[in-house]
Amino acid sequence: MKLSTKGRYGVKAMFELSLNYGEGPIPLNCIADKQNLSVHYLEQLFSNLRKAGLVKSIRGAQGGYMLGRNPADITVGDIIRTLEGPLAPADCVIGDDTKECYKADGCVTRIVWEKIRDSINDVVDGITLQDMIDDYKKMNNKDSYMYYI
Repeated sequence: MKLSTKGRYGVKAMFELSLNYGEGPIPLNCIADKQNLSVHYLEQLFSNLRKAGLVKSIRGAQGGYMLGRNPADITVGDIIRTLEGPLAPADCVIGDDTKECYKADGCVTRIVWEKIRDSINDVVDGITLQDMIDDYKKMNNKDSYMYYI
């Protein structure tokens, strides 16, 4: 399973917003510059993120975007599912409805696909933007520490 640029860029952009949480709106071009992403592409992504309540938009000269909730309350799974849709390795395990496949009750591979789906969801739902911020700070502190030795 491979994420498209929607999911990958969306997580990067949301991480950038989370680094500035509580400091007011951030213009989209600043996010794009810092993460080396296309402003036009981010506009499309942020439209969906705004509709899902993950970001808020502020108009005007001092406008931009900011997180819709605290970074500790937004998971990587929230972002990816908003931009990509359900995370499943096969169509037959997207929903809980087994009627999609007439062989579902006796399909051994379906059990494998369900386990993969559940594992992926457990991972992405277990990582918040705050976790990413914390990891980022640890990485930078480690690098700074190693630099000064």
